[in-house]
Amino acid sequence: MSNRLAAETSPYLQQHAENPVDWWPWGDAAFEEARRSDRPVLLSIGYSACHWCHVMAHESFENPQIAAVMNELFVNIKVDREERPDVDAIYMQAVQAMTGRGGWPMTMFLTPGAVPYYGGTYFPPADRHGMRGFPTILRAAADAYHTQKDDVARVGEQLRQALTPPRLRPGGEPSPDLVEQAVRALVEMTDRQDGGFGGAPKFPHPASLDLMLRHHAVTGDTAALEAALFSLDRMARGGIYDHVGGGFHRYSVDARWAVPHFEKMLYDNAQLAPVYLHAFQLTGNERWRRVVEETLDYVVREMRLPGGGFASTQDADSEGEEGRFFVWTPEQLRQALGDEDAALAARVFGVTPGGNFEGGATVLALAEPQQNVDGIRERLYAVREQRVHPGRDDKVIIAWNALMLDAFAQAGAALDRADYVQVADDCATFLLDNLRTNDGTLLRTWKDGKAKITGFLEDSAFLSDALLTLYEATGEPRWFTEAQHIAAGMLTRFHDGVAGFYDTAIDAEPLLVRPRSLDDNAVPAGQSIAAHAMLRLHAYTGDERWHQAALSTVAPLADAVARSPLGLGNLAWALQMLTHPVREVAVAGDKNAAGTRALVQTAAHRFDPLRVLAWGDPDAVPLMQDRPQQNGHAAAYVCRNFACERPVTTAAELAALLDSRG
Repeated sequence: MSNRLAAETSPYLQQHAENPVDWWPWGDAAFEEARRSDRPVLLSIGYSACHWCHVMAHESFENPQIAAVMNELFVNIKVDREERPDVDAIYMQAVQAMTGRGGWPMTMFLTPGAVPYYGGTYFPPADRHGMRGFPTILRAAADAYHTQKDDVARVGEQLRQALTPPRLRPGGEPSPDLVEQAVRALVEMTDRQDGGFGGAPKFPHPASLDLMLRHHAVTGDTAALEAALFSLDRMARGGIYDHVGGGFHRYSVDARWAVPHFEKMLYDNAQLAPVYLHAFQLTGNERWRRVVEETLDYVVREMRLPGGGFASTQDADSEGEEGRFFVWTPEQLRQALGDEDAALAARVFGVTPGGNFEGGATVLALAEPQQNVDGIRERLYAVREQRVHPGRDDKVIIAWNALMLDAFAQAGAALDRADYVQVADDCATFLLDNLRTNDGTLLRTWKDGKAKITGFLEDSAFLSDALLTLYEATGEPRWFTEAQHIAAGMLTRFHDGVAGFYDTAIDAEPLLVRPRSLDDNAVPAGQSIAAHAMLRLHAYTGDERWHQAALSTVAPLADAVARSPLGLGNLAWALQMLTHPVREVAVAGDKNAAGTRALVQTAAHRFDPLRVLAWGDPDAVPLMQDRPQQNGHAAAYVCRNFACERPVTTAAELAALLDSRG
């Protein structure tokens, strides 16, 4: 018999619709029931591609005896963290404050007033290995609520105060030296043996890698470039990259990128593809271009939905086993390739009889990256396609789609891939047509024709920034207009009026506290990308409200960027743009003329993090106004802080201007 989650659109919630647990979705009705029955709330948060979420569901939520205890003692609420990052952020901060660690599945115990008083992550179904089992935890948490109300109230109030974000104080004009310090710290933190930062588990940190590339593009710092390229090389060679099908897995469980946690997230691939694109633009190394195209081709093939949106995640598990779809044994190679080619594939990809994963299987990695094995890859791909594929969470999330939209628009323009630009265009059209209300409010998610949940800061910020990138790739004024409209809504609904932004809109559902994310997590902090988008808008328009909004966001945290570049990498992008002259490039000419296209391509092929590009309709963007053609030829105007060089009409002349750092 189905529970209340059967009516939800989230695939993660639907996975629990047949549990014997009497689940409620997040909402007033669940908390009203808790108050009516004087029971505490058990809040369980996870997501569809989470391996340990599936484990706990199978061990506990599908267990009738454990479910009976849950139903007797608690009002049980299940939340998809991807749908509700606001709820997840609040209670993840709480569990980290209580236990010193976090992760999913997250299990929190709340009062009927939504105040947390105890929590953790994964709990086993019985006491073992020094861990208390879930039934033991359930009874202890319920007993504490009923018999220790004063202690519960005291702990809850302490947590509420700790969770309340401080108001940011306006800062002065930040120094460009802070970006230099941040990059120097990243170079020093780089793992000189295996690349990346820190030990196991190892995450890619795309914003920090890109910051080093951006710094090199602006200053010529070769140490930053070399450190970033070293990490990109080790990641692209390692098992975190899918050498058969393209795309990146979530993270590596070891420090050498050898064995990943196998789920593939839309946002990881959306953030990593541009970093490799920028590496290609800076070096001309075709290997980086290949990673970009293989990653984006994977997304088109396996994550793109009818209509143009993108699915959220691909599971780690298939046939009940983590990684089963992706790993190979020597015998499987022989069956797929024959003895001779199997021996070559084993050598190139590091496949050994003992393997490096469960059951003697091996996660493919490039032990010999110089070896051309494209034909072998194609044959392995064809064989792998016959396996049972991992499940896919096909809900559309605006923020994650916007990141991917941006990646396709950048790559399409830089690589002359009109098909990629069309993918970006289709995605933007889908999002604005399906995830926006009549009054212009963005909604968070869409699935099966239904959009729901008022969007968060990251949805508006990422989409505004991505639409500016799409405008640069297409010259279509619609995308600039839409980006500016969304950014204006951010100022109205999310800005705190003094400094920075909140994650939730002023008219959103009230929660325990109004969350404000300052640092990057799996996706960038919304206010970092908001500041970046507004600095771009300022360069396009000269409108000081955009500059002031960005300054009020970046300045209070500027000193922290130098101290914590891994956590504030995206904010460092905005800091870099705020503290250096921005290059405004306007190309005047018929949009479809060869001369115009040649000038636009000259700009688009170069990676310049301090450049904006305007072209197309001369009346649509202020930067385009009063920029005539020259003697009937398309002309490019290159300006800094709205002071322009003489216009040029050839690609060679424009290249000379753009390649100068002066």
